[in-house]
Amino acid sequence: MYKLEVYPEKCHGCGNCVVACPVNARDPNTYGGKGPEDESIIVIKVINGVVNIINGDLCGGCGACVEACPVNAIKLVIK
Repeated sequence: MYKLEVYPEKCHGCGNCVVACPVNARDPNTYGGKGPEDESIIVIKVINGVVNIINGDLCGGCGACVEACPVNAIKLVIK
């Protein structure tokens, strides 16, 4: 099992990770890192310019968000 870790001091809020996440992508309102209003169905979201883990338990551990991050502000770690 994996879990996400975010390093807010590295994040510049580009939202690449939010858009790359296949769980987030199920909702058509996920764009620009904002994510849909219904936070119960998303994993990560940019809030106030920094990525936040909203529902880490929904993460399947694919690593798409990690690959999409240009500043290494998010990673998967073994639980």
